[in-house]
Amino acid sequence: MTNPDELLTAKAAEAVKALYGGGAVSPSLQVQVTRKEFEGDYTLVTFPLLKMSGASPENTGKAIGDWLVANCPEISGYNVVKGFLNVSFSPAYWKGVFSEIASNPDFGIHAPTGKTIMVEFSSPNTNKPLHLGHIRNNLLGWSVSKLLEANGHRVLKVNLVNDRGIHICKSMLAWLKKGNGETPESSGKKGDHLVGDYYVAFNDMYKAEVEALTAEGMPKEEAEKNAPSLKEAQDMLLRWEKGDKEVVDLWKMMNGWVYEGFDKTYCDLGISFDRTYYESQTYLFGKALVQKGLDMGIFEKEADGSVWCDLTADGLDRKLLLRGDGTSVYMTQDLGTAEQRFEEYNLDEHIYVVGNEQNYHFQVLKLILGKLGFSWADNIYHLSYGMVELPQGKMKSREGTVVDADDLIQNMYETAKETSMELGKLDDMDGKEREDLFRMIGLGALKYFIIKVDPKKTMLFNPAESIDFNGNTGPFIQYTHARIRSILRKAAAMGLAPGSDSLSGEAELSAKEIRMVKMLNQFPTKIAEGGAAFSPAVIANYAYDLAKEFNQYYHDTPILREENQDVLLCRLALVDNVAAVLRRAMGILGISLPERM
Repeated sequence: MTNPDELLTAKAAEAVKALYGGGAVSPSLQVQVTRKEFEGDYTLVTFPLLKMSGASPENTGKAIGDWLVANCPEISGYNVVKGFLNVSFSPAYWKGVFSEIASNPDFGIHAPTGKTIMVEFSSPNTNKPLHLGHIRNNLLGWSVSKLLEANGHRVLKVNLVNDRGIHICKSMLAWLKKGNGETPESSGKKGDHLVGDYYVAFNDMYKAEVEALTAEGMPKEEAEKNAPSLKEAQDMLLRWEKGDKEVVDLWKMMNGWVYEGFDKTYCDLGISFDRTYYESQTYLFGKALVQKGLDMGIFEKEADGSVWCDLTADGLDRKLLLRGDGTSVYMTQDLGTAEQRFEEYNLDEHIYVVGNEQNYHFQVLKLILGKLGFSWADNIYHLSYGMVELPQGKMKSREGTVVDADDLIQNMYETAKETSMELGKLDDMDGKEREDLFRMIGLGALKYFIIKVDPKKTMLFNPAESIDFNGNTGPFIQYTHARIRSILRKAAAMGLAPGSDSLSGEAELSAKEIRMVKMLNQFPTKIAEGGAAFSPAVIANYAYDLAKEFNQYYHDTPILREENQDVLLCRLALVDNVAAVLRRAMGILGISLPERM
């Protein structure tokens, strides 16, 4: 069955041709969903047609509306508000739409496009555990990947772990000085937490040294550069780059602790990757491209041996690509890995999920790749997202004031448990079922609260608000799904189950049921809209609107008390499909929906 907007566009084109003798009018036809405050399903804007009609907007709308009602059985009526023709489709038409939705087990999921897209997200440093900011990054990366898959694309989820550099050397040095051989096993701590503790310990040690030097009269800026611990960490980095066995072995051991910790957190979040890259293996990538740029004359080598790209003509500044000692910078690495990935996977697009503080970096990356002659440079996209803030302000890793991801996940579980127990509806659940439910609710609350916000916006995270069972929250949608499943279980106990023949009867859809069918029918469009904007928030808020619509219907309609068998089966089929679409929508967000709550 043709979608209503496409059907209206086609029939309106016929109407214009019949009424005014118009030729190719389709580009002038503007069709949109009717605004909620007006009666109707879809709206045709008549203003672009006035030159052709030679009449007022109202009379043009009335003439087209009369033609549509007379010649299109799917259209049952219309009204005109100024230059807007609001068209209503018949209940029989909407029942036909619903029949197609109900018969498609993959409704909403788009056909394969043949397009391959890589999404890089997470990209943690190995000197600390994951925190709330990483959670937003991971949840965005995962849900964007799933959203693109729902749009029919092949998606590769990758992680680039920043496992080298001065940051990990700081943790390593502090462990050597203060660790006394401590390990995750001996301490009972997750490896990433243990290494993170030593990063904080280094900062405490460093600050004390800076204060001592300034007390002796050294200027603060000079003291910050000459603190003994910083000098030692820098020396350790040089030794690592030269392959010093003692340093490399320590680096491998402590990074191994961190990887095990990361994997546990990823598992708890329901996150996985198709491939993980490590900066220690990729930081030299790009050196060949630097030479290529020099040969092309688009890079410049200074007297000290450093290599730069002058972007002042592009409204930017000069960008360092290679230090005077020949070592690479982040940009060098990203240039090389981009080339490697596009060649290896024949990518159509590459999306980097990175916070908005790196906007300039990716602007430069894309520009330099274009100058190097890569046609795919325009197919790089930086999904720039806003930071996560707390009611008490911003987080600071080196001061140990971040909201730890593992602690937050556990806190969400405990809050979900407390809230659920207060509702007192879990008496017939066994212990494991309860525990699984608490974790499902806690994670659903966390994921939904973060994903429902447009990625570009800075967000304020409040755990107490996220766990609410009312309003625009994950638990509200989870509870809605559980309510529908309860209805269907009760129906099954009565010997009733929605099936392929549930819509074969004579029952007509009510106005409220038509409204739900219209919302169901928007699901494929919402997937396309969210995918085009790389915004899973579109799907999150669609799921909330659909859940809210069902709850209003449930409040007003005695579903199981209906005596007419055709009507009852139709209603059961409708709510069953609402539950199915909620599962698909929330599945894109990585959120599970319970059978009961």
